[in-house]
Amino acid sequence: MQRIADNYWQLPPADLKLAQDEVHVWCADLDQDPTLVEQFHETLTSDEQERAAKFYFPKDRQHFIMARGLLRLILGRYLDQAPAHLRFVYNAYGKPSLEASPSLHFNLSHSKGLALLGVSSDRELGIDLEYIRTDFPVDQVAKSVFSVSEQNILRSLPDALKPEAFFNAWTRKEAYIKGLGQGLSIPLDQFDVAFVPSEPATLREVRGTWENAHNWTLQHLTPVPNYVAAIAVAGSGWQLKAWRWLNG
Repeated sequence: MQRIADNYWQLPPADLKLAQDEVHVWCADLDQDPTLVEQFHETLTSDEQERAAKFYFPKDRQHFIMARGLLRLILGRYLDQAPAHLRFVYNAYGKPSLEASPSLHFNLSHSKGLALLGVSSDRELGIDLEYIRTDFPVDQVAKSVFSVSEQNILRSLPDALKPEAFFNAWTRKEAYIKGLGQGLSIPLDQFDVAFVPSEPATLREVRGTWENAHNWTLQHLTPVPNYVAAIAVAGSGWQLKAWRWLNG
């Protein structure tokens, strides 16, 4: 199992509440006992179970079931509803929302056995998590998804810092477009983010008509070693609470 970083990830209180000025982020390990995976599988709808069955590798199938099951379990806790009773609807770009509780916003991301879930009340949000691959062709991929300015910054960094910097940028960009709910219809090279390691996560410039960058706030997250993540939240003046989910 992954070891969740202890710097700000805490066990949630029994009387969990989501205040209007709070954004909650949950971190969970998706490698769990098969019995629990089966229990979560039973809470999924038939179409979710069909999606799970399409995964070729058992590990990928398990991670999908755990991620969807955890989404249902945690959202059900906020709403005091059984996980299996939740119904999702999707916008034209595939972003989900709760059919009966559209004001409870959420976004899910998982990578290499780890999952992050962001939850807020009346605030749109997006979250992205990535495992830092040191063998990833960062300069080559950056040419197709980063702005010219971002490419120049990435090239100026020492090689040892490039993988972390690249995935910092990637997660911040993905979190932003997921928050907007329009997917890759928004080109990743049409807005700039700060991404140099240890540099605060910020939107620097948005070259488009879809959204004003100043209406969104970015937050860097470090769930476990060798992973990076980011959350983008509409508006400002919110505070983060980071929870770690443990079975039992």
